Amino acid sequence: MKAAVIYNYGDPEVFQIEETADPPLGPADLLIDVKASSVNPVDWKIRRGTQRGMIRYRLPWVLGLDVSGVVLKVGERVQGFAEGDEVFASPTHRRSGCYAERVAVDAGMVAHKPPELSHEEAASIPLVGLTAWACMAKRLQQGPDQEVFIQAGSGGVGTFAIQLAKHYGAWVATTCSPRNAQLVRSLGADMVIDYRSQRFEQVFAEKGLEMDLVLDALGGAERDAAFGVLKRGGRLASITSGLPGYAEKYGPNLGLMAMVGATAGFMLRGYAAGLQPASVLRSSSGAELTEIAALLSCGAIKPVIDRVFLMDEVAAAHAYMETGRARGKVVLRGWSS
Repeated sequence: MKAAVIYNYGDPEVFQIEETADPPLGPADLLIDVKASSVNPVDWKIRRGTQRGMIRYRLPWVLGLDVSGVVLKVGERVQGFAEGDEVFASPTHRRSGCYAERVAVDAGMVAHKPPELSHEEAASIPLVGLTAWACMAKRLQQGPDQEVFIQAGSGGVGTFAIQLAKHYGAWVATTCSPRNAQLVRSLGADMVIDYRSQRFEQVFAEKGLEMDLVLDALGGAERDAAFGVLKRGGRLASITSGLPGYAEKYGPNLGLMAMVGATAGFMLRGYAAGLQPASVLRSSSGAELTEIAALLSCGAIKPVIDRVFLMDEVAAAHAYMETGRARGKVVLRGWSS
């Protein structure tokens, strides 16, 4: 099969498109014919090697943490799936491999693709959807009329999270650049803050607003400032560890230690302030993805896709993602031949 392989860490040009063996199929796995995948920020951070302190691969390796496709083979212990089923998933870092013609995924991490979505649309959802779900779903399900602040609302997680919060009846504030203000408003944002000219904590203070929930996508000083806009007992869910920055400054191993220390400090400051801080990693859960699929099927949440590249163009897709200008998701579709 064709796959985009990396033999070393570095710039997008490290990808090599070549023929590789099919992935082994375990008894609890599905072998999926990959129709589409997508690029997430964590993908290019892994490719650059800045995640090595936490995610160690024995190179060569095939990246890719989103897949939409068709089941080719079913492991002997798998129930609920059959050959020919259209499915989507976000496998764990230990078994990525979605930048390939075929990928083997634990069936417990897979859900049936909503029939209303194309494979490109479905591939844009799993990782960001599961991340936003882990940050917000339980809190939002406690009832409507909660006040939610979502940083970086025009990104992959942000565009999904805004729609998820509105589905549950929340009032939503977000930050973005002026060029993306119309987009996030169309997704349901009630307040849009231009991060280039306004400080969100000052805006909230002037309007007397306190948040029930903050989704932190930036970390560092922005995460610290977010503590000040929460109600007592409010939840701050952070999806960024800052590891790439620490790794570039101190190296992969010392960088990991610095990140752990910073995360511990963030948690302690939150608890001391009477808040509920959380450093969140998405769960590769087929059950949660099935709940997300239901929201997609009924139109409560719609995919937001910036650009679609061919899988052969994975280097260009990564380079574009690293510019930080993508609105929603960057998708990889099939192969040129």
